[in-house]
Amino acid sequence: MHKLREIAGYALGCLMFVLLIPTLMWLASGRPDFFAISAWRMVFAIVLAVLGLSLSVWSIVYMRRKGDGNPMDAFGHEVAPRTKHLMTEGPYRLSRNPMLTGSFIYYAGVCVLLWSWRALLVFVAFIIIMLFQVRSEEKRLRKDFGEEYEAYCRRTGRFWP
Repeated sequence: MHKLREIAGYALGCLMFVLLIPTLMWLASGRPDFFAISAWRMVFAIVLAVLGLSLSVWSIVYMRRKGDGNPMDAFGHEVAPRTKHLMTEGPYRLSRNPMLTGSFIYYAGVCVLLWSWRALLVFVAFIIIMLFQVRSEEKRLRKDFGEEYEAYCRRTGRFWP
């Protein structure tokens, strides 16, 4: 059962962050034709998307290996087993939320690809929702890790170094 919850957590995260949000951005943009996109925009969008997804995947793998848990904690509800150790190294030395930072970079790439203010609105809405999620998660981390987490907050930015 433990392994099934973990797999479900990763699958849910992948569906939501990698597929659902970009699909919503594409639909909100009026379903633009990808063949009409200029080469420079396509290349720049792909570079951003790959960089963002790489940072997110690195963060997830690092958390799984070093934190002995899963990042999927949605507004205080444990979707999969939580990490047992505070992550402060690897991608977590760059940002307290490198998975989200990676997602933001990925969605910036999607915005460049779609070149639509409506896609940008979906992105902004996602950022606002995630700010609430992060604040909820920070309360839990303060409770779980106390002064160790407070010291980490003082030396590491929430999203950017």
